[in-house]
Amino acid sequence: MKKKLTGVIILVIVLAVVVVLGSSLYVVRENEHVCVVRFSNIEKVVSKPGLHFKIPFIDNLRIFPKAVMLYDIPTSDVLTADKKAMTIDSYLLWRIEDPLRFYQSLGTIGVAEERLDSLTYNELKNTMGTLDQNLIINQEISGTRNLIYDQIKGDVADIAKSYGIDVVDIKIKRLDLPSDNEQAVYNRMISERNQIAKKYEADGEYEASIIRNNVDKMVNIIVSDAEARSAELVAEGEAEYMRILAAAYDTDEKKEFFEFIKALEALEAALQGDDKTVILGKDSMLAELLTRP
Repeated sequence: MKKKLTGVIILVIVLAVVVVLGSSLYVVRENEHVCVVRFSNIEKVVSKPGLHFKIPFIDNLRIFPKAVMLYDIPTSDVLTADKKAMTIDSYLLWRIEDPLRFYQSLGTIGVAEERLDSLTYNELKNTMGTLDQNLIINQEISGTRNLIYDQIKGDVADIAKSYGIDVVDIKIKRLDLPSDNEQAVYNRMISERNQIAKKYEADGEYEASIIRNNVDKMVNIIVSDAEARSAELVAEGEAEYMRILAAAYDTDEKKEFFEFIKALEALEAALQGDDKTVILGKDSMLAELLTRP
């Protein structure tokens, strides 16, 4: 009987030791922070992964993720500087940077998202309230909008640091217009695009006219230069021809022979065709050749 009792006692002791050891050990993973809480006070924050010890039945654990978390902010309405309503759909990327401060100020992820929602909405409302609607929806100033987003992110991040939160990024997914003025804004945007298209067409026609005028001018210059060069070559040819003739018939006998040949060529040309009648003057060289060969 005593042996059985001893065995039961030993078994109970072993079970108690196992339970105590099990309650004393905990594992910290690479993607999480673990806060060790003792009587509602944080004793320590463990971020190093591995196996760690705590006081059993007294210390409790609060686990928070290290990873960047996405919070899809519910859509909200804001007023622009020109008193026009717009609906903003945005999101926020954040992570827990200081687990101790996060637990002391907020405690849970849900409370943190509610606080971030409020901070982001207030900042969006205040920032958009300083801008006209035309400036916000204008496609040509995307760089300016990025600066606005950076300013919103910076202001929210400064406040969130006091809660142990690091705001990684804030982006606006969509800017919607209320149905009562949506069509009017679309019509204005279409009108602006049409004006830009007409300006491009007018600029294109102006540039095309300049190009055509330059081409016509160049063509006229080229043709004029070619005609002048042609006339110059013709004059040079005629001068060379006359020089050759002068060189060939530089004596009286040669001149008389040349005149005789030209007279025969003229007579031959005159006797071409059906009409064989030739009228010559009495002092003509041809008449003299024909009457007194």
